[in-house]
Amino acid sequence: MGKEIINGAEALMRALQCEGVKTIFGYPGGAIMPVFDALYHYTRNTNKVFNHVLVRHEQAAAHAAEGYARVSGEVGVALVTSGPGATNTLTGVADAMIDSTPIVVIAGQVSTAALGTDAFQEIDLVGMAQPISKWSYQIRRPEDVAWAVSRAFYIARSGRPGPVVLDFPRNAQTGTCEWKPVNVSHVRSYIAYPKLQDDAVRAAAEIINNAKRPLALVGQGVELGNAHDELVAFLERADIPAGRTMLGLSALSSRHPLNVGMLGMHGNYAPNMMTQQCDVLIAIGMRFSDRVTGLISTYAKQAKIIQLDIDPSEIDKNVKTTLSVVADCKESLPAITALLKEQKHSEWREAFKPYMEQEMEKVINPAIHPTDGPLLMGEVVNAVAELTKGDAVLANDVGLNQMFSCRYFHYNNKRSLVSSGGLGTMGYGLPASIGATFGTDRMVCLFTGDGGFQMSIQELGTIMEQQAPVKIILLNNSYLGNVRQWQDLYYERRRSFTPMLNPQYEDIAKGYGINYDIVIDRADLHQKVEKMLSTDGPYLLECAVRKEENVLPMIIPGRSVDEMSLELDI
Repeated sequence: MGKEIINGAEALMRALQCEGVKTIFGYPGGAIMPVFDALYHYTRNTNKVFNHVLVRHEQAAAHAAEGYARVSGEVGVALVTSGPGATNTLTGVADAMIDSTPIVVIAGQVSTAALGTDAFQEIDLVGMAQPISKWSYQIRRPEDVAWAVSRAFYIARSGRPGPVVLDFPRNAQTGTCEWKPVNVSHVRSYIAYPKLQDDAVRAAAEIINNAKRPLALVGQGVELGNAHDELVAFLERADIPAGRTMLGLSALSSRHPLNVGMLGMHGNYAPNMMTQQCDVLIAIGMRFSDRVTGLISTYAKQAKIIQLDIDPSEIDKNVKTTLSVVADCKESLPAITALLKEQKHSEWREAFKPYMEQEMEKVINPAIHPTDGPLLMGEVVNAVAELTKGDAVLANDVGLNQMFSCRYFHYNNKRSLVSSGGLGTMGYGLPASIGATFGTDRMVCLFTGDGGFQMSIQELGTIMEQQAPVKIILLNNSYLGNVRQWQDLYYERRRSFTPMLNPQYEDIAKGYGINYDIVIDRADLHQKVEKMLSTDGPYLLECAVRKEENVLPMIIPGRSVDEMSLELDI
């Protein structure tokens, strides 16, 4: 059988096919044109291998790839051109890095002969991407394409997942090579899955068996490791209440009796207060973000701290541990569970209830069941949550919309949250929700504020073209609400450039052919949410919410987690 000679662009298509890629989010340009020409033949109905989604901005390609990866558990793929096309993706790359989201960004580049000449749309993408990616690499020869792509996907999806950037010069796209598929399953010096240490497992089990007041902190690592069942078995065996980080919210069902709420600055009162009363704190796939710990010098000083994480660099990075178990939690959790005594911590679990009741009375009930005044964000989120019965995917942007939706949405299923955690990227929500619709058959509900929505509003064009069935709930308060809340707290209510003059969203929706409605009166809320949810295809539901609403509770920066405030004096 003779050799099959193909060009580098065709090799890329075949390599992506070998990795099981089905959907690509991209935007063409001069330096990536040979690849898009090859892609043309892979997207025709007669030989359709890939579904290419044309975004309206390259940053949206990276965020859409993130949304796809979050809900599907697969690697998201973005395909863009060189120069500004590539640099526009870097916010998404940084976002994916800090939130451990597996994506591969493939960018065109000028020919290798022109590198260093300041050629049109030349940029040192590898150098720029290195600090914010797991791996960045320039494919200089067509014969390296298969190896580079396989290595990229292996690195992106293995261990602690993250983004990989491939820089693809034009001559490597057009040059020819013999096609030979490559399967990379090992990279020297990269230990994706640390070996589980039996002595650490035994020591962890002993500490937990002797605990009187254990508390688990559940992070996104459980989602990334597909360890949902293992987590439940662990918690139920030892009767351990569990708080969840924001990105770990759907790692444990909202309905599970051991779930005690969300941790962190705007999380629930009980798990934050009880962090300072537990005797053993078990952190599972979470990184002790400053938003979770509050004043770190006072954080859980009374407790023995056990940290389970696949990434050894996270151990003792922020919080000093008593014991660490460095391994995939899908392996470490059942190993520890096998050594646990069956326990009942009834008295300890009862101690959470007074804090839950206080929060319910002072914060939750007024937020979701108001009796008068303007519409509130919490009641809008609650209405959508009740009508979707916890089975939808929550996507959100950044700001008050993010905090309210994370707090009051319901999560029955794993991989149900698409949110920008560590980087806090405004404009993330709309493109990420589009990507999510390609990664799941479940309904995707996007909560966004008027600020973040306008940062990527051009992606309504992507929704129009793809008929991506995103249910967009626009919480319009005519403010950059989260910044306004902080200005009121710390800057004597000097609202410097946070009021927003907004467009007529109805006209914008009409221009894109997207169904639209507006809620002003709470008497119309449930009926209009029901109509949105029952209407096929995309939908924009604008909700005119209270302009000066604050999200509570709140851990004031610089204070301990048990100094959480249920009300603000502003």
